[in-house]
Amino acid sequence: MPAYETEPRHAPNPLDRVERLAETRRWHLDRTNDHEVLMLVGGGWADLNVSLTWRDDLESLHLACTLDLKVPDKRREEVARLLAMVNSQLVHGHYDLWADGSIVYRYALLLAGGAEANDAQCEAMIRIGVETTQTYYPAVQFVVWAGQNAEEALNSALLETMGEA
Repeated sequence: MPAYETEPRHAPNPLDRVERLAETRRWHLDRTNDHEVLMLVGGGWADLNVSLTWRDDLESLHLACTLDLKVPDKRREEVARLLAMVNSQLVHGHYDLWADGSIVYRYALLLAGGAEANDAQCEAMIRIGVETTQTYYPAVQFVVWAGQNAEEALNSALLETMGEA
């Protein structure tokens, strides 16, 4: 048998673990089927729709966080520039701008060879998705609603203040 051919393995479904984590953390979770869970996560800027999908064929757990907004046609080019700038800064995951104007943060955890995800990996995956989406949400708002260009919006959104007023 050639080295690239392997016997098919049945990888454990990490969504079972995500579901147990959600129970212990009191997260609101809806298990739509064996391959998908949906969560609504409240955030500082907006509520996020978080979807985790298990792909047996790819042996990977996929996370998608969608912002509750649609980018108008006239601002899509500038939002695409912004997302390209943001993606160049990210260590994990990336943003996509879909044809309908939705913005989605996507990230995947590869579990090839029957590897099992642990609690820390699943929790970190969700946390990274939510935190990343919350971090860059203001920049998207600056481009879409304030008419800023991508550079101005990114600089404004990442401005950190120190101390208290």
